[in-house]
Amino acid sequence: MPFLFLWVVNSMDELRIAVGQVNCIVGNIKGNCARIIEYIEKAGSLGVDIVTFPELAITGYPPEDLLLKGSFIDENLRALGELAEAVSNIVVVVGFVNRQGGHLYNAAAVIYKGKIKGIYHKALLPNYGVFDEKRYFEQGSKPLVFRYGDVIFGVSICEDIWHREGPAGIMARTGAALIFNINASPYHTGKIHTRAEIAKNRIEENNVFISYANMVGGQDELVFDGQSFVMDKKGRIIAQADAFREDMLVLDIPIRELGKKTKGSQKAHAGKLARVVAIGGRASPRKKPPLSLPGRKPLEPVAEVYEALKLGLHDYVAKNGFQKTVIGLSGGIDSSIVAALAVDSLGRDNVIGVFMPFRYTSEESGADTRELVKNLGIRLFTIPIHDVYQAYISTLRSVFSGLQEDITEENIQARIRGNILMALSNKFGWLVLTTGNKSEMSVGYATLYGDMAGGFAVIKDVPKTLVYRLSRYRNSLNYVIPDRVLTKEPTAELRPNQKDRDTLPPYEHLDPLLKDYIEEDRDLNAISSRALSREAVGKVLRMVEVSEYKRRQSPPGIKITPKAFGKDRRMPITNQYRGK
Repeated sequence: MPFLFLWVVNSMDELRIAVGQVNCIVGNIKGNCARIIEYIEKAGSLGVDIVTFPELAITGYPPEDLLLKGSFIDENLRALGELAEAVSNIVVVVGFVNRQGGHLYNAAAVIYKGKIKGIYHKALLPNYGVFDEKRYFEQGSKPLVFRYGDVIFGVSICEDIWHREGPAGIMARTGAALIFNINASPYHTGKIHTRAEIAKNRIEENNVFISYANMVGGQDELVFDGQSFVMDKKGRIIAQADAFREDMLVLDIPIRELGKKTKGSQKAHAGKLARVVAIGGRASPRKKPPLSLPGRKPLEPVAEVYEALKLGLHDYVAKNGFQKTVIGLSGGIDSSIVAALAVDSLGRDNVIGVFMPFRYTSEESGADTRELVKNLGIRLFTIPIHDVYQAYISTLRSVFSGLQEDITEENIQARIRGNILMALSNKFGWLVLTTGNKSEMSVGYATLYGDMAGGFAVIKDVPKTLVYRLSRYRNSLNYVIPDRVLTKEPTAELRPNQKDRDTLPPYEHLDPLLKDYIEEDRDLNAISSRALSREAVGKVLRMVEVSEYKRRQSPPGIKITPKAFGKDRRMPITNQYRGK
């Protein structure tokens, strides 16, 4: 377990704080608490005064409709009580689900010396994108601040800090110079910069330190990236935890910097809006060991996405009880990057490739598949589909009599391959990883029960142009994806001389258009393309809309863009609105 430490000159006049950036599993209440206690003990051995853990760390996030089960809430409350008993001479802030007056609250407990000193209820409940908190929780009504020796601090939860009208201002006016904000903030590209800007805004408004504790780990379609940080009163990140890994961030803040000059009348007014809880004890009552900080460089954007995909894939496999995965390899770039990600996140022994050639499969595709498999060191099954295809055609001959071959025969090939992969999954317990990207899923360039058949869609939210960038990045680490895969024209190889451009615009023109329409919610009139005519743009938008029924039946996949298919974008399947 890695830990991040900040070197400081040891002093009895400093508050030592820590962030326990833990990977929680939804529903594994006992396991989550065991992990939290492990971090509390480590923090205690380092002389930490206050340690914080993420939002709903006890239950895991998001628990969704588990929150409708009374037994789930009961177990979470029992676990909090048992956790409190394990806390001694350290202040612990941890997320859990509170029940009060028949209502549920997204809550943070502040624990010291075996007792729960106070419980804060989240005030601002997000109800957009992937969030459904108003479905389950009531809003908290009154901020809390805590006095610990000479230090006054506030506790808030995730969305509370994203808005100027949140509780931070009241906490600051009540005397808090340090606000602990605990989070389960899902990843998408560039999210860390947005978080930092939000924290900086609250600091400029309130003249406080902010300790931002974030969860880490994969949960279904979500990835939590960690990257917890502490920001000083000048809006500078003075320490940051690792990205996409469990970590413990530990640092000292001089107590003199935590003093606030709050006018008496202002403080009295704020006191009516916020409750002040005395914890007891005193910050820095004991000698503390020195700390050290390794260098922490932010990830480049493509590397950040790659790490997000690795973590999301690893945790989906591990947390759902799988070990080995199987991938249909075609010699194309999508299956190649999925195979590379699988090996990097799960290990080569847990990845099996299956090559299923047909008469339209080129020799180059076979050669590229074999080179990829050799470079990755994974096992390969080669299963030709000629005989199975002929059996299908023979069976359907009388029904199809007199009709020309069309996309039906192409889809039969894809569905044979999907059936073979699912048969291997059933027989050996392997999880099938699908290889469709966001560009294809957007416009329906995929076959239901064919290449869409599987258990987890690793690159479902990755546009095709980003697939190429990820592949080049992966090869920069060490060469695994054959050069020809990066340069040859994309093709499904379901008919002679087939190319993706027969059906779709070039991906370098398609992807920006899809981003405008799907992520920015722009309509046809607001979307302009120098490379594509209005008619071509309209055709693409129609393809997106009529493919919703396919996307509803696709496996879950890792969210890496601001708006992924699924919870982020909830369009009706039966939908006759086409805009203007």
